[in-house]
Amino acid sequence: MYAVAYKMRTSKAVGLFLRYGAAAIVLALGFVALADRAKAQHGASSITCTNTSSGTSWQIKVDYDGKTVDANPARFTETEIRWRDTDGRNYSLDRKSGRLTVVFASSTGGNFLYHNCKLEK
Repeated sequence: MYAVAYKMRTSKAVGLFLRYGAAAIVLALGFVALADRAKAQHGASSITCTNTSSGTSWQIKVDYDGKTVDANPARFTETEIRWRDTDGRNYSLDRKSGRLTVVFASSTGGNFLYHNCKLEK
């Protein structure tokens, strides 16, 4: 009889711990996510990119608040920045590695160019 009562108390305690422990973990992860968002870049910056074949360098101007790159509308995610210029070229900048991919679309299949950009840390 005592063994049954002990098991019931123990299982209730474990259930409560799992329920509230899981809630505490979810809450803590939420605070971590908010802290990461607080680190989001603001303002504008110039990023230097280099053609991996020729070594030619140029700068792109990124406006984080206005969500533009070189005055072209851009989509910003945690992992990349994507935009299209007035000539129809599509760009994708990897925000971790700095790899810039340029896609030239055409009726014959187009081509891809890969460049490296020096990102701010």
